[in-house]
Amino acid sequence: MINFKEKIAESISKVTNISKEELENYIEKPKDNRMGDFALPCFKLAKEMKKPPMQIANEIKEEIEVPTEYIKNIEVVNGFLNIFINNETLIQNLLDEMENKKEEYGSSNIGNGKNIIVEYSSPNIAKPFHIGHFRNTVIGRALYNMYKFLGYNTIGINHLGDWGTQFGKLIEGYKRFGAEYNLEENPIDELTKIYVRINALCKEDESVLEACRDNFKKLEDGDEYCTEIWKKFKELSLKEFQRIYDILDVHFDYNTGESFYIDKMPEVVDILRKNNKLVESEGAEIVDLEYKNMSPLMVVKSNGSTTYAARDLAAILYRARTYDFDKCIYVVGSEQNLHFEQLFEVAKYLDLDEKYVNGLIHVTYGMVRLKTGKMSTREGTMIKVEDLLKEAVSRAKVIIEGKNPNLEDKDDVAKKVGIGAVIFNDLANNIIKDEVFDWDIMLNFQGETGPYIQYMYVRTKSVMEKANYTPNKDMVDLNELEENAEELVKKLYEFEDTIKQATEKNEPSIISRYLIDIAKLYGNFYNDNKIMVDDEKVRNTRLYLTYMVGNVLKIGTGLLGIKMPNKM
Repeated sequence: MINFKEKIAESISKVTNISKEELENYIEKPKDNRMGDFALPCFKLAKEMKKPPMQIANEIKEEIEVPTEYIKNIEVVNGFLNIFINNETLIQNLLDEMENKKEEYGSSNIGNGKNIIVEYSSPNIAKPFHIGHFRNTVIGRALYNMYKFLGYNTIGINHLGDWGTQFGKLIEGYKRFGAEYNLEENPIDELTKIYVRINALCKEDESVLEACRDNFKKLEDGDEYCTEIWKKFKELSLKEFQRIYDILDVHFDYNTGESFYIDKMPEVVDILRKNNKLVESEGAEIVDLEYKNMSPLMVVKSNGSTTYAARDLAAILYRARTYDFDKCIYVVGSEQNLHFEQLFEVAKYLDLDEKYVNGLIHVTYGMVRLKTGKMSTREGTMIKVEDLLKEAVSRAKVIIEGKNPNLEDKDDVAKKVGIGAVIFNDLANNIIKDEVFDWDIMLNFQGETGPYIQYMYVRTKSVMEKANYTPNKDMVDLNELEENAEELVKKLYEFEDTIKQATEKNEPSIISRYLIDIAKLYGNFYNDNKIMVDDEKVRNTRLYLTYMVGNVLKIGTGLLGIKMPNKM
């Protein structure tokens, strides 16, 4: 795609002798498109050019003869240079890109040769796959898709929580009252009951908690009994998790949990000791981070067992050596902010190239809360994703049957609409914000929702199907698009930049909001302009615009992990 901002900067650079790169940083997009497609606030040049902003703006306008290939018109307003781009060039470039790339429209090769790790989902073994894990999974999957679409070699890792003191608790609970529970029928539910029960006992009796800690130490030391029980918990859990991943059509390049790094932790401890960063504290070994105004990071516990921080450090070392990553992105909730601040600080002492330390990124997101407060496995107040998705599909089917009772493949459509609604709801707003879980909000099929975007996509399919239309850009009238669909066309043109911006900020909601804008703009166009008119050139132009909208909606929702029905 033509970078109009860059082309404008080149034109202004020639008449000001200020570098193109500097000017490109100054050029911005006005909030009101009536003020131009781009604007240059000339007060930023006043000191360098030693002239008043209004004089600078007027002189630049006089020097650039418009229209050019890229600039249609220039206006001066209060020291701002308001620039309107050449729509004919933009439209022609849009048509060429859409024709050449088709289902890959918006993609790029800017990531070629760069390795990006995205660690996401990462549920804990023997615990329910709840709505919090759902957030982690859909955010991470969207980031994975976005980076891959821009040409990066993207590596998706499911870093399973399959090691730690909680397994000492579960083992103790299983020892004490495992015979009372049937792990073969509903393994996660039964393990959760055991966990809640033993956790309550730990609160009452310190000796029980100590026994749990001893169990984990035995597990680390390779105790046969503890290892066998742990393996059983893990196998049962993975089978349950896979069922959720199949429903969501989520895949990973690697499923490597904390236990994968057990044999790699001694090297981490050795490096930190060699660099004089480990300090003994009450029998444990820590890295003192007081100089950063942070609490210390514990690496080895007083009983000799390791912490998950040690395993995270081992993972960083392993990933740097194995994948030579440019970015290693951790999709983990905001409750772990301090942990990652500590982790990335301590990673500086692992004798790694600075590139790897600088490439560590924590993509944080807000927690999902019930109306009554925070969810907790210990208290048994988690919402299971499988129940949520089943309910979403069920409600979607009721709505579909009410609107279109004769629709074929209602079950398949209900699945795409129901699951798509939940995914879009999760990615519709800035991911840092906390979400209060509410059935009515989650499954609202009106307004700025996933089903609305799906509905507009289905409308584009229906229009083209009724017209028996095969996309042909050679039958497009550029003047027709400029006169009646200028805003929509320009928004379609922004798709690649939108994906780049969303990737730079690791923020899928930028794509979500963009798709809502496209759907609304097409809805307005559809209502204001009859598609099937007698004028063949106008008809074909409006049909091609319809095709472009449908294509972008499908590609964009695909990046978010949402599937599109062909009919609703």
